[in-house]
Amino acid sequence: MERKVKRLRELTQKDDTTAARLEQVVAERSKNIGSGSVLSKYSIWRRDHDENSDSLVRLMRDQLIMARVYVNMAQSHNQVHILHQLRARIRDSQRSLGEATTDAELPRSASERVKAMGQILSVAREQLYDCAGITKKLRAMLQFSEEQARVLKKQSTFLSQLAAKTLPKGIHCLSMKLTIDYYKLAESDRNFPGGEKLEDNRLFHYALFSDNVLAASVVVNSTVCNAKDPSMHVFHLVTDKLNYAAMKMWFLANPPGKATIDVQNIDDFTWLNSSYCPVLRQLESAAMKEYYFKADHPTTIAAGSSNLKYRNPKYLSMLNHLRFYLPEVYPKLDKILFLDDDIVVQKDLTPLWTVDLHGKVNGAVETCGHSFHRFDKYLNFSNPHIKRNFDPRACGWAYGMNVFDLQQWKRKDITGIYHKWQDMNEDRVLWKLGTLPPGLITFYNLTYPLQKSWHVLGLGYNPSVDRGEIEGAAVIHYNGNMKPWLELAMSKYKHYWTRHVKYDHPFLQQCNISP
Repeated sequence: MERKVKRLRELTQKDDTTAARLEQVVAERSKNIGSGSVLSKYSIWRRDHDENSDSLVRLMRDQLIMARVYVNMAQSHNQVHILHQLRARIRDSQRSLGEATTDAELPRSASERVKAMGQILSVAREQLYDCAGITKKLRAMLQFSEEQARVLKKQSTFLSQLAAKTLPKGIHCLSMKLTIDYYKLAESDRNFPGGEKLEDNRLFHYALFSDNVLAASVVVNSTVCNAKDPSMHVFHLVTDKLNYAAMKMWFLANPPGKATIDVQNIDDFTWLNSSYCPVLRQLESAAMKEYYFKADHPTTIAAGSSNLKYRNPKYLSMLNHLRFYLPEVYPKLDKILFLDDDIVVQKDLTPLWTVDLHGKVNGAVETCGHSFHRFDKYLNFSNPHIKRNFDPRACGWAYGMNVFDLQQWKRKDITGIYHKWQDMNEDRVLWKLGTLPPGLITFYNLTYPLQKSWHVLGLGYNPSVDRGEIEGAAVIHYNGNMKPWLELAMSKYKHYWTRHVKYDHPFLQQCNISP
């Protein structure tokens, strides 16, 4: 027991000594800085003093921390004169510091502010020195800063999810203008040429489901411009009733060269109804409507919204779930390449039709590495149905560029498997909403891994995607919230997408859509 008490005393003394040394460094180094000093060499928390472009900025921030500590102590000791001086120096330093992140952004008066702050800190230390009090205050400030960081992180997540759900005004404007022009066309001018190619299995067929005209145009444009023989490529677009006219008008006015294109309205698929499709049936249920639309659901930053991403409108759209019904949509096709609307094609995709899937249904790029993106990330393995049927360490794969063998799909009754698991997940006990978890389940042991260079992901959330991988990829994918058509897109990746947008188009200019 005596040893423990002795050790505790030693640790406490060491802690107090360290705090005192740090606090003394703030005052002494600040006091010794003159107007002719090389200010960028000073960093009060570092032992080395190598010149750094933000050293003065960091020194001013550290001074502000110590000044706030002494304000608290001056108040408790009723040292009014020092309190007023500290507050005055804090205001001056804050004005000089502003939003600066480098010394070059500071005003010329910053060095004088540092010197003045150093002098009052030195005075405060001489009159208010209390190592235990300083340590206590610094710990309280650290806890407060950590709590603020948590709140700001939560706010950032909320706002990014909110922004990701919105359609930019310019794209909405574009859709409206295209819709007006479409209904000005004569009935005979509303059809695409090349209808005889839509079921020709000697050609290369793509499925693209989207309600975003601009995004769909980039997918088609980038695919065609990289195709060795565009005449062999056929694009099957499906959109919703709201965007059907706009989507058709865009491609009627801007045909994809020698490639063939067709646009369908999902509302025309009469077989896609609640009696056949579990997702539609669930979306019509009272429980699901309550989950999405209940008035007292937290929707503000203050109230919190940890599950906001699961209430994204895309989960309510059957366009998002139509990928599980490809043989019903295209009953005469043997193989099809599915593309998301947030991708850009950079190479000829023709070789994908000759990839041997070895009897599998789905060809996709795997996304797991070490412990990331394996089945236990997406599925609830505390549920016995999941635990009994799937390996938690099984590798996940990416939706967004997938080769589907529709003949094998029918043989394996993929849609039936999907329906079975979707019915079991009516109460969302197996996975949260979305299409990847049911996709992992439905195509379990039926997915053939493609080479990773076919499909590089992360451009919508990961700022560290290797540039070499991007440049060498056949398809790059902006999966995540930072879509390239949104203002919150990462600028370092945006040019891969914008180079396929026709910004000189009159409608884009009229709708103020610019790079």
